[in-house]
Amino acid sequence: MAACRCRSACTILNMKYFDELKWAMEFLAQDTRTVFLGQAVACAGTAMSNTLRDVDPDRRIELPVNEEMQMGMTNGMALSGLIPVSVFPRWNFLLLAMNQLVNHLDKIPVISRGRCAARAIIRTGIGSERPLNPQCQHVGDFTEVVDAMCRNIEVIRLEEPEDVFPGYKKALERDDGKSTILVEYGDYYNEK
Repeated sequence: MAACRCRSACTILNMKYFDELKWAMEFLAQDTRTVFLGQAVACAGTAMSNTLRDVDPDRRIELPVNEEMQMGMTNGMALSGLIPVSVFPRWNFLLLAMNQLVNHLDKIPVISRGRCAARAIIRTGIGSERPLNPQCQHVGDFTEVVDAMCRNIEVIRLEEPEDVFPGYKKALERDDGKSTILVEYGDYYNEK
């Protein structure tokens, strides 16, 4: 199917999980406040990389494997008025940024007594097990635990193709100042 910029009936009827993710990233990139950062956002390396291929390279910041630093940068960008789209390809990697996520990004509204909002979009996933299972250190699902720890960050599971675009659209357009973690499923990139 040819890439179109509108959400026509033909697009909706033929939704594929990967295509919806790619469309959502292009939609986010239309907002001049968004910046994409993380591992394999400017260079190939994960399935998520392919969803960013049509996003302007000048809007993508490739980072080394340093998750705590990445989330700290995400927090700073969000405080400055940008909307960072921070990519952690798997929950297992995002675990390394929990201090910045739970103790800082989630608590900014509390610490500032509501005077300061820092809105970020955190993109993570449950690692693919098919066709090759990378074992337990890459396929963790910490959605419920992180959701329980965060009072000011919404966690959204993207279980079906039709969940993807609305989830990212909500994360971008929300007016409550909250950050959003969107949880993708690696196996669905090719299966749904």
